[in-house]
Amino acid sequence: MSLQSRREYLAKIRGRYKRAGRRHKTLILEEFCANCGYHRKHALRLVNGKGTSAKERPGPKALYDEEVVQVLKRLWLESDQLCSKRLVSALPLWMPFLKVPLARQKQMRGISAATIDRLLRPFRAEHRRKRLGGTKPGRWLKQQIPIRTSNWDIKQAGFMEADTVAHGGDSMEGNFIWTLTFTDVCTGWTQCRAVWNKGASGIQAQIKRLEEELPFQIQAFDCDNGSEFLNHALWGYFTRRKQPCGFTRSRPNHKNDNAHVEQKNWTHVRQLFGYERLDQPELVVLMNEIYSQEWHWFQNFFCPTMKLEKKKRMGARYHRVYEKARTPYARLMQSREVSAEQKALLRATFEGLNPLKLKERLEQKLSQAFRMIQKKQSQAFSPSTAGVAS
Repeated sequence: MSLQSRREYLAKIRGRYKRAGRRHKTLILEEFCANCGYHRKHALRLVNGKGTSAKERPGPKALYDEEVVQVLKRLWLESDQLCSKRLVSALPLWMPFLKVPLARQKQMRGISAATIDRLLRPFRAEHRRKRLGGTKPGRWLKQQIPIRTSNWDIKQAGFMEADTVAHGGDSMEGNFIWTLTFTDVCTGWTQCRAVWNKGASGIQAQIKRLEEELPFQIQAFDCDNGSEFLNHALWGYFTRRKQPCGFTRSRPNHKNDNAHVEQKNWTHVRQLFGYERLDQPELVVLMNEIYSQEWHWFQNFFCPTMKLEKKKRMGARYHRVYEKARTPYARLMQSREVSAEQKALLRATFEGLNPLKLKERLEQKLSQAFRMIQKKQSQAFSPSTAGVAS
């Protein structure tokens, strides 16, 4: 029996049940349970008129209406789908630019991450793709460069992790673009640069440019075992300066040793350029313009990140406690390693930025980059250039 038929049947017998005597009520109730498959207690509530109405939603009235859902949806999409715990911290930063009324801003200040998860559940999307990696262990200076066997003091800015990301698509053959990712363990401040191939000279030149742009001094540098990092030129650059910094490497085949930068490889590189093969040298200039301007400002100034405070093993599981999500910029403003002059420059930069305009310019430049990629692909597979088997 369908739900509509049950409702019609209930409407017919409800009046007869209320007028019947005790003996006949028992017979009507047993017949109702047999025909509809209801439990006796539930059937009693229905025939007595105490069941839940189909038009009424159980529980308290909704606190957040459709307008709030649309604001959250737009913010979630504009911020590149931040998780709900990071989105809670991003709300005060983004709402003035989204032109949310003050009354609505006041209402949304108390929203929780769990509520955001529930409201955004219909819009969630999963993207899981895996491609080839291209960093092979190098043989240079392994005796001189020690393996980092313990965690750094992450309460200070300047402890950097570095890694490279291959934009080779499904093949590591030939020449293509690589991305150098530079991240600070304490603050999460991350900067990226594109290089043609991954030669030691190109990597070292980009590292020098990145260091000049950092608002703090590098105290230690940690990398994987790739030959682009383990070479005499880079080792001498870090160890033979007036104020030498530590130069260490991770254990081979242990990505968790560089967990901070490995995470940024996904959020700052793969989510931006995907897994396409980028084998056009002219793309390097455009990618570096995106990395050094829109993407760098967008991620470091307007996208809060979470940091692990402590981890405790409880039986077979770990219990992790995270601090409140903050942007890398907010952490730098509270860091003792950043000078007052640098903080003033950071504050002036932040006050002159608009995340919505940054995202708009970013999308325009990304569209330009992917048009160049598609043009190259269409030329490669055009009939005029395709070989004909004899």
